[in-house]
Amino acid sequence: MNFKKLGIIIQREYLNKVKKKSFLLTTFGVPILFAAMYVVLIFIMLKAKEDSKTVAVIDQSGIVMPMLEDTETIHFQEYTAVSADSLKNHLADFGADILLSISPLDTAARTVSANTYAEKPMGVETAEMLENRINKAVEAYRIESYGIEGLDQIMKDVHSNVRLTSYTVDAAGKETISQSEVYMIISMVLGMALYMFIAIFSGMVMSSVIEEKSSRVVEVLVSSVKATELMIGKIVGVALVALTQFLLWIILTVVIVGIIGGVVGFDKIMDNPDMQQQVTQMAGTPGMNMDLTELQALTDTTAVAEGPTGIQAVVGTLTSLNYGQIVLAFIIYFLFGYLLYASLFAAIGSAVENEADTQQLQIPVTIPLLLGFFIAFYAFRAPESSIVFWGSMIPFTSPIVMLARLPFGVATWELVVSIALLVVTFIACAWASAKIYKVGILMYGKKSSFKDLWKWLKQK
Repeated sequence: MNFKKLGIIIQREYLNKVKKKSFLLTTFGVPILFAAMYVVLIFIMLKAKEDSKTVAVIDQSGIVMPMLEDTETIHFQEYTAVSADSLKNHLADFGADILLSISPLDTAARTVSANTYAEKPMGVETAEMLENRINKAVEAYRIESYGIEGLDQIMKDVHSNVRLTSYTVDAAGKETISQSEVYMIISMVLGMALYMFIAIFSGMVMSSVIEEKSSRVVEVLVSSVKATELMIGKIVGVALVALTQFLLWIILTVVIVGIIGGVVGFDKIMDNPDMQQQVTQMAGTPGMNMDLTELQALTDTTAVAEGPTGIQAVVGTLTSLNYGQIVLAFIIYFLFGYLLYASLFAAIGSAVENEADTQQLQIPVTIPLLLGFFIAFYAFRAPESSIVFWGSMIPFTSPIVMLARLPFGVATWELVVSIALLVVTFIACAWASAKIYKVGILMYGKKSSFKDLWKWLKQK
């Protein structure tokens, strides 16, 4: 192989891609899009609340209305003396948006039934708040019905808020905190990112091959260089484009988000009462109307006796991760996973004259890639299960699945075996793809099939 010519091919492929308007658009557009999503998310969290509503209440039980206190967005008005049939059809006349009808108290089951009527469907937040208040009223009635003095306080004292804190212990006996939810998020992000990059840039190689073949440019190129050198140069050139774009995305996204955070002021945003309410609700606090002060008080009183707070557990988990191993594994699996699939896609591109003819030949190649993506989504549920283990070993799925397993801890020998199998498989597929590419790149006027590919593969 002539490395000088190979370098020229790589340079040509790289410059040809990075100078295109589409590359510049996606490289600079994606970070701006991410930053815009960041701003929009904050805006939605601040503004996504329902308009003020008036709820007309017909409480035949006598236990619910005392629990219905007004909030900033919901006002309650009692109309127990009015029939539900006349009220629900004339809500506007009564100045109401919603009718909440509570049935008479069922003393045997010690409960009530509740219905709402409105011209438009209620938002989830309003529905959950009403359900929460009604359930509290029924619970209070049931506690009172036992006739035990101080039972309400006893129930509060009995209530427990134990948090499960998980630790991993290494061979030296060192304990590190581990939060499964953090591993799950990192696992999903790594798996999705690798799948996306491999699929996008491998497809870019195939499109480039088809473009040069259909325009007959390849005939000029193979007169000066070997077809194998052309294929390898194209694959490596696109790989460099991918790495360039990936690094620029990271740098530009961090810079743009940092600038926006500095201009808008993240601290001011978090001090906003509406934002605090949204964060409190997303944190899954008991009761929709608990404010951030009450949440902090709850956290502080239970943290000492019952383990680290959620934030402490998340921070502890993030600091315990082996980022060096994760970054190195990401680069290795991205590189060889991309090279494996890019060589296969290059062979497919050489066998057709337009992208419409690639669908039949693409299916056997894309199925393992999709399979790896689906297994990766299962990895955080059972990272040590047999299907996830073998998915991280089989070369056609291992780049995605192993990255999804990695945050949960993988034995060194498993990583070594998985990477070795991936490298060997890449070499074998690259050799086979080169044989197909060498013949297929100069074939015109005939729609190729798997039988043709097999025939070209057997040629010496």
